[in-house]
Amino acid sequence: MHRLSRWITLLLLATALIACGSPQTAAPSPTSVPAAPTSAPTAAPTAVPTVEPTIAPTVAVREVPTANLTEGCVSEYDPEIDYFPEKVSISDSVGWTIEYFNNYKVITVLNPWRDADVQFRYVLVQCGTPPPTDVGDALVIDVPVKRIVAMSTTHLPHLDELGVLDRLVGVDSFLYINNFAVRKKIDAGELVEIGGGGQVNVEQAIDLQPDLIMTYGVGNPEYDAHPKLLEAGLKVVLNSEYMETSPLGRAEWIKFTAAFFNREARATEVYDRISSRYKEMAAKARNVTNKPTVFTGAPFQGTWFVSGGQSYAAQLLADAGAMYLWADDTSTGSLPLSFEEVFERARDADFWLNPGMWKSLADGKAEDERFTQFAAFQKGNVFNNNKRLNENGGNDYFESGLTNPDVVLADLIKIFHPELLPDHELYFYQKLEP
Repeated sequence: MHRLSRWITLLLLATALIACGSPQTAAPSPTSVPAAPTSAPTAAPTAVPTVEPTIAPTVAVREVPTANLTEGCVSEYDPEIDYFPEKVSISDSVGWTIEYFNNYKVITVLNPWRDADVQFRYVLVQCGTPPPTDVGDALVIDVPVKRIVAMSTTHLPHLDELGVLDRLVGVDSFLYINNFAVRKKIDAGELVEIGGGGQVNVEQAIDLQPDLIMTYGVGNPEYDAHPKLLEAGLKVVLNSEYMETSPLGRAEWIKFTAAFFNREARATEVYDRISSRYKEMAAKARNVTNKPTVFTGAPFQGTWFVSGGQSYAAQLLADAGAMYLWADDTSTGSLPLSFEEVFERARDADFWLNPGMWKSLADGKAEDERFTQFAAFQKGNVFNNNKRLNENGGNDYFESGLTNPDVVLADLIKIFHPELLPDHELYFYQKLEP
């Protein structure tokens, strides 16, 4: 009986093992293979291929500049990139040209002084990029310029308008400067005088380590500084704005200066504002029916120099709605005349402008009693452009006036046709009192 119970027990144990399955053949984890749907017949699961994610090859994206680089240099040069997307175009100046290439620009000064038989070329290379291989006799200058010496007060308004006065390190002389910000730099000891003309202090200029010296030329070694400065290996550029015969032509030289600082966009903005205002006022004044007669100047050492009929001054008078008495002349400079020649034509003129250094009619009478015989003198219609003088006699008319001919024109229109500009107050000009 005992042996029978033992056999039955073994038989029941074996049956239980068959029903539950061996521990070594346990069902796989549900996360390994998805369970078949209960409505479909049981089938072996379909193998799902493993797909690796696609990775795009790395491509260097060329960053194309949308503005000129006004600070610093290029760190990684790409010959296919145009580094001067902001360019200037010349509309009124005739004395210079500019050509743009990807990493440099070429400026040519066509007429540096009267009757010049030479031109000057400058290659302005974006710093951090290579210059062109063949530049001929051109002077190569890295831009944007970091340190500049300005040898004419007419250059200072350019630097001010372009926002680069902080780069000014030297001038020819402190005496005749009117610009307030420059005067502050002088008082703070931040500027150095290097002299001018043939007496320029070359050693002083070298010590300043300028990237650029901007000057002018007249074609006479006694008065020109550039030959000595160039001989010393300095980067010297001639600015011949004074050779332009139109007010807007001179004002547009701010674009010339801007090219050395990559500030073309700013220069265009400034010039467009000046040009627009000038042309708007001139259009009104030129259409007036009553145009007063005008003459200019005063004798100097026995000779009376009056402005030529195609000169800068004559253009301003025409645009201001005046009849200039020498408008029929074809010269662009000054005419040397005698007192008698001027008196014969101008004795009955309505207005007399720019009589030298006079600050009052008494100054004129003291200089020559004959001046009182002019009708303009007798009527008190004598105006001088010396309202803004510094303590040394520096005249702002010849400093900021060239960059702002719209303000000069507004003064003249106020003198000749005050009804056209009732709210304008004379800025450069003043009426001479007895």
